[in-house]
This record gives sequence, C-alpha cells and structure tokens, in this order.
Amino acid sequence: MKLDDIIISKAIIKEYTRKLLNSLEVDVAVVGAGPAGLVAAYFIAKSNKKVAVFERHISVGGGMWGGGMMFNEIVVQKEGKEILDEFGISTRLFQPGYYTANSIETIGTLISATTKAGAQIFNLITIEDVMLKDERVAGLVLNWSAAKLAGIHVDPLTMRAKFVIEATGHDTEILKVLEKKVGKKFKTPSGGIEGELPMWAEKGEKSIINNTKEIFPGVWVTGMAANAAFGSPRMGPIFGGMLLSGKYCAKKLLEKI
Repeated sequence: MKLDDIIISKAIIKEYTRKLLNSLEVDVAVVGAGPAGLVAAYFIAKSNKKVAVFERHISVGGGMWGGGMMFNEIVVQKEGKEILDEFGISTRLFQPGYYTANSIETIGTLISATTKAGAQIFNLITIEDVMLKDERVAGLVLNWSAAKLAGIHVDPLTMRAKFVIEATGHDTEILKVLEKKVGKKFKTPSGGIEGELPMWAEKGEKSIINNTKEIFPGVWVTGMAANAAFGSPRMGPIFGGMLLSGKYCAKKLLEKI
C-alpha cells in the first residue's frame, strides 16, 4: 500500500477535532488524569454519562507510574484491592491486609478501561481558568500546556460541564484558580485551601473518603486534592484511598446528575 503523508495529517487533525468538538459540552469534566481522576471518570462514563478528562502532562496516570521512589510497585489495602479486582489488575498478598500491584500494569489498565468506558482523555491541555455563572462553576477554560511552558500569550477556548472534578493532586490547581478569583468561599474550615499535612498513611487513607465532596458549587474534589483541600495528611505510595475516593466521587456525582 502506498502511503500519502497529507492523508496521515488530515486523519489526525480531523479525528482530534471531532473528539474535541464532541467534548465541549459534557456532564462531567475531570481535571487531572491520576488514579483518582481516572477511576471517577471510568465509573461515570460506564453509567452512560458524557465525560472529558484533561491532563496537562504528555503522560497520563499521575504519580502512580513511579510507584514508591521509582520502584514500580504500589501497595493497596483490602478495600483498595477490591477495586483493582474490578479492573482485573493482578495483586500479590504481601502480608495480611497489604497487597502489592505492578504500578505499570495498574495505571495502564485504568487508562485503557476508562477510554473504553467512553471517557475522552485529552493530554497536554492546561486549565487556566474556570467559567463561573451565578456563583457556580459551569465549565473550564482550556489552553495548550506547551503555550504556558513557553510563556507565550495564546487566548484560550472554553468548554461547558454540569460538574467539574478537581483531581489535580497535591497542587489543587482548580481550587487555587477559584481561591484567587472569588476568594475563600470553599466548604472548608477556613473557607480556603487548608493544605496537606505531612505523611501519615493511616490517617490520610481514613480521611480521604470523608474529604471527597462538593467543595464549591459545581466542583467536587477527589484523591489527594481532597486531602490537600481539607488539611489531611499525604499517604505516599499506598493507593487504595485514591481508588476508593475516585469511585465514591463518581457514585455521589451520579446521584446529582
């Protein structure tokens, strides 16, 4: 078969444009494609809702790829293992209550399952602002990550969403934009971002579900962003809480949609 370079270019441009146009109005927009964001997107998309996931990096999966200090293994507790079992991800019993999983298999499977469930994932896109209508977040303001890194001014595009999930992890990027633009109006003790506490896996894992909630009208927090928002400890390379938070966020959001 003879290949035509221009047809290849047309195929990429037309198909990407089709995906993007189809994702400008969704039920849920997820910001951050780490484990919590992916799991939330998977369960929402599986329920036949329209989901778009935006990730600023070229790679999707957050910090899970590196396991613990670049040892590509992660740990989950019994409850977290049950979610890995749902995805068909292999686990090994290390000792009672502690299971290990290959971080590469885990995140690769989550990405595949989420896209096959119908969620559309866009990498290399930065969220530089939100759309606010009647004191409620109604969408996102998108730009290329490369433009931000290069420090050049490029006007953004916008998309509409019924709900936004803040899943940017430690950085809480969406909340920082909101705090800067509208002030301390979150459903937190101070009204602002409380900030994550030092490592304490047990306490962090126990608090993450309770912290997974609507923090501002139209915005839900999940994963490490939830603990950072409400002032709970970080957990390190145990990922059960992240997975459970993503599923819980999806469950509660589906009740709202």
